[in-house]
Amino acid sequence: MMLLPHPLVTVILTLLWMVLTGFTLGQLVLGVLAGILGGLAYRRITPQRIIVRRPGAIARLFGRVAGDIVRSNYDVARLILAGGRHRRRRAGFVRIPLDMTSPNGLAVLAVIITATPGTAWIEYEPRNGQLLLHVFDLIEGDDWVRTIKSRYESLLMEIFE
Repeated sequence: MMLLPHPLVTVILTLLWMVLTGFTLGQLVLGVLAGILGGLAYRRITPQRIIVRRPGAIARLFGRVAGDIVRSNYDVARLILAGGRHRRRRAGFVRIPLDMTSPNGLAVLAVIITATPGTAWIEYEPRNGQLLLHVFDLIEGDDWVRTIKSRYESLLMEIFE
């Protein structure tokens, strides 16, 4: 039995543990343990190993996502705090055709969308590759299609496909 069947999952979970709990030796030990257990649990639900095709693209993706989350937090807070003083916001749904088929890439995209304030992953139809996205402040649906495909899907395909 391999101790680290999914080393990337183990490392990510360990880093996430450290960010959420603090950087101490005790938390590092607990984080490594949580990472190993998480990797073993992940092996039970998906026997395939995660294969990263372009590790350098991960840093670019992380930078984009971090910037977009900060910007989205600001925009959503501004909309909520401004109330009716500015233009009226209009929530809505957008269908986004995805070319990506990698389950790992789709899972990461779901996490990115869910972590970004003002957006929510509603459903994915694997038959036709359509993602249904809910947007808190929908101005133009085509802008969201371009954003998801060019900012996230293209990098995720570089990483996973």
